[in-house]
Amino acid sequence: MATDNHSVRFSRHLALPGFGVAGQEKLAEARILIVGLGGLGSPAALYLAAAGVGTLLLNDFDRVDVSNLQRQILYASADAGAAKTTAAAGTLNALNPECRLELLDRRLEERELQTVVQNIDVVLDGSDNFGTRFAVNAACVRARRPLISGAAIRYEGQVTVFDARESSSPCYACLYPESTEALENCRSNGILAPLVGVIGSLMAIEAIKLITGIGRPLVGRLWRLDARTSESSISQLKRDPACLVCGMRP
Repeated sequence: MATDNHSVRFSRHLALPGFGVAGQEKLAEARILIVGLGGLGSPAALYLAAAGVGTLLLNDFDRVDVSNLQRQILYASADAGAAKTTAAAGTLNALNPECRLELLDRRLEERELQTVVQNIDVVLDGSDNFGTRFAVNAACVRARRPLISGAAIRYEGQVTVFDARESSSPCYACLYPESTEALENCRSNGILAPLVGVIGSLMAIEAIKLITGIGRPLVGRLWRLDARTSESSISQLKRDPACLVCGMRP
């Protein structure tokens, strides 16, 4: 890397077979959008900043609530009431001041969302409503940007990758039909705190794999975890040729 400080900071990456300086430089040049800075976005943002991602775009329009602190590890008690983007930026700057942060503390409507997605490399979606998930998915399909989708509720979590650059990859809408129903939420269903750490960390791993080219991303595969039994499984996902979002994609 460019400086001795970088060589020390990222020495464990530089020592990885197939990663090395080239992989670290790819991370430094990457722009990653994180939609939702809650239980999933928190660990994902922390690990991506620590790993040396050059630019993180942080999107959330909520404020930190005391009930978030059980699992949303970007925040401390003193952050209660603060905008999540602002509080997150303080934590991430302290962790790695060389990671550039762009704060999007508002709901991204269709046109702005499309513009943002077109100018990033990877999107991580940890949002908690179908409307946002469908909108982010559609933007990623149009811009041909990979989308990492994670979810967790109660004792169960899952992660998959949708990559519109691959002809066989499904999109989010292939799996879930359009719906006005809200996703199950933590408030009424509860959630085991460390579970979101596991899922969010895996989302960060998938992002690093997509950026650097190491390993095999979870494209067309859905990874599930049951925290009560510590059992995990992988299901194969197929693209729906009749999908209203990606069905016309070549």
